[in-house]
Amino acid sequence: STMEETDREAVATAVQRVAGMLQRPDQLDKVEQYRRREARKKASVEARLKVQSLINLSVCGCHVMSITLNLTGNEELRKNHLHITFREVAGNHLIYIESKLCCKIFKSGLSHHQTQSVCFFSFFAFLSVPEIVRETQDLIERGELLQAHRKLMDLECSRDNLMYEQYRMDSKNTHDMNLIHTYFGDMQKLSEELAKQLWMVVQRSLVTVRRDPTLLVSVVRIIEREEKIDRRMLDRKKQTGFIPPGRPKKWKEKMFNILERTVSTRIEGTQADTRESDKMWLVRHLEIIRKYVLDDLLVAKTLLDQCFPTHYDIFNKLLNMYHQALSTRMQELAAEDLEANEIVSLLTWVLNTYKSTEMMGNSELSPEVDVNSLNPLISQNVVDQLLSKYMSTLTSNIIGWLRKALETDKKDWIKETEPEADQDGYYQTTLPAIVFQMFEQNLQVAAQINEDLKTKVLLLCLQQMNSFLTRYKDEAQLYKEEHLKNRQYPQCYVQYMIAVINNCQTFKESIISLKRKYLKIEMEDTLSSSHTSMDATLDIIAKEGCSSLLDEVFMDLEPHLNELMTKKWLMGSNAVGTICVTVEDYFNDFAKIKKPYKKTMTIEAHRRVVVEYIRAIMLKRISFKNAEERKEGAERMIKEAEQFRFLFKKLAAGSGEDTEGLCDIIEAIAEVIKLTDPSLLYLEVSTLVSKYPDIRDDHIAALLTVRGDASRDMKQTIIETLDQGPSQPNPNYVPIFKEITVPTLTVPKLLK
Repeated sequence: STMEETDREAVATAVQRVAGMLQRPDQLDKVEQYRRREARKKASVEARLKVQSLINLSVCGCHVMSITLNLTGNEELRKNHLHITFREVAGNHLIYIESKLCCKIFKSGLSHHQTQSVCFFSFFAFLSVPEIVRETQDLIERGELLQAHRKLMDLECSRDNLMYEQYRMDSKNTHDMNLIHTYFGDMQKLSEELAKQLWMVVQRSLVTVRRDPTLLVSVVRIIEREEKIDRRMLDRKKQTGFIPPGRPKKWKEKMFNILERTVSTRIEGTQADTRESDKMWLVRHLEIIRKYVLDDLLVAKTLLDQCFPTHYDIFNKLLNMYHQALSTRMQELAAEDLEANEIVSLLTWVLNTYKSTEMMGNSELSPEVDVNSLNPLISQNVVDQLLSKYMSTLTSNIIGWLRKALETDKKDWIKETEPEADQDGYYQTTLPAIVFQMFEQNLQVAAQINEDLKTKVLLLCLQQMNSFLTRYKDEAQLYKEEHLKNRQYPQCYVQYMIAVINNCQTFKESIISLKRKYLKIEMEDTLSSSHTSMDATLDIIAKEGCSSLLDEVFMDLEPHLNELMTKKWLMGSNAVGTICVTVEDYFNDFAKIKKPYKKTMTIEAHRRVVVEYIRAIMLKRISFKNAEERKEGAERMIKEAEQFRFLFKKLAAGSGEDTEGLCDIIEAIAEVIKLTDPSLLYLEVSTLVSKYPDIRDDHIAALLTVRGDASRDMKQTIIETLDQGPSQPNPNYVPIFKEITVPTLTVPKLLK
């Protein structure tokens, strides 16, 4: 048979070759060497034959598959088998490519043993690719990520080695390269699927680290493996120019990007409300951010840090991400159209809360977090813009609030019920309390931000207070004018005017207290002028108020004052008794005026009563006919001076006011009238003038007219002589006569 013939030919050829080798005796020593060489040749040939048969097998497979599909002509069959067919065809082609590579490797000098290993390892890898892909998919779905990744690495390694060899042998053959790529197409999807699982864990890392730290550690290990492969591939690219598709994967970089996005989303997602749904939306939003960030960083420091290699510097990286995300969010909020209170909430949070112990300054975060090295969340420029907007909004708000407060207060002035009294019984309205409560609130708010803003707000409050007091003064004046048109209205005019006067004292005290509480000593000077101006305005309001109240008293006293120094008075009218009762009655109300103003009122009332009394004398309504009348009139005057003295001593009780001096003037005038010896008249008058140097000639003329016994020449002589006399007034004497005018129409008639 043919086989036997071939065997015989082979034996004959072998004998011939051995004979050729052993022609000399010394060649017998090398028999062992020849045997080894021939064994190697034999193995080599066998390997070539195996490769050749593999190639033939794969090519045949391809052809058969192709012919089968074409011959059937069955479209349905073709569709059903297309994927499998392509997969098998591609697989066979790859075995074909692999075989070609093995031949080239073989030619390039690898031993037959190495070539066999490459060929058969790859061959079995190809046969099992679909199987491994399925297994890996299952592992991913079951969440066994480490094992899944191990299989994925094996697959990638097979593909990458095959591609690398193809590249080395024939880098221009893109057709074969694409075929390899296509055959391993599912592997790329696996890689993406695995990555998706990793990023889900990374996104939830702060939750995962508490529940299942092992899972997070596995993810970090996978990323580390990939980083290592990336480095290896990049090194090989430097040396050979070849890098497999999809490399470098840069999964570490992607992980940090995912973390960064997660942090941003976490910060943005904390705004639950809008201004329309909740006035406190911003306060709530900022508080949730504070809580979340602090909790997250504490977890990151205590738990997360342990799941990552040190060179990841995970805590500091996260800290920077949170800082950056917060900075972005705060800038977005700052750009919104914020109201004044919202600007304060934002700035307080940004400038104070953020670095406080409630957040970044929390003791559990140190020493890793150093608040002094944290950059500002928003630039100084943005802070200044916000502060400027706040101040302008606050200015218009304060003006509005003050106007509204005054309008509300004015409505009280016309009520038919008395104003409230404070704990000491002094009448008051709520105006000072409302105004200063508003100032206090705004100052406390400003103090949360910084000292500088607090000072600015204080200056603003006092500046607006200054303008407000001018309006207050005008309104009080209008109140008085309206009342004078009809004195029956408003019913409680006196009581509310007292409240206005008392408010002046409260305002003064409140300004001092506000400055003491909110102003640094060194800033005192900047406010002294506006403070002086406010005090002056308040004094004017109080003084005009007191004056208008005394006008009320004297309007009621007018008919009784008109009775003084008349025939009726001389005959024994009770005008002064009525005057005293009326004054005392009014002063029962005036007891509700606070001390500094009440004392002024008493002094002023006392002074005006005396002035009106002397004015009555100077009106020359009576001229005594004889010594008897003069004596009677003078004694009545002395008695009435004593009544006034008693009344005002009673009214001024405890105020330390000297009430003696004023009534002494009435008594001194009475002495001039009482004098019985006309030759001593000059002396008596000159004593009067030396005590009260503001007495004018017309006063003396009027006084002598009332006496009724001095001739025109005597008056002339006395007046002319007096002008040379020395004056020795009491140093405490306040001129009183200069206020008193003497009617001139009757002077010529009397002097005749």
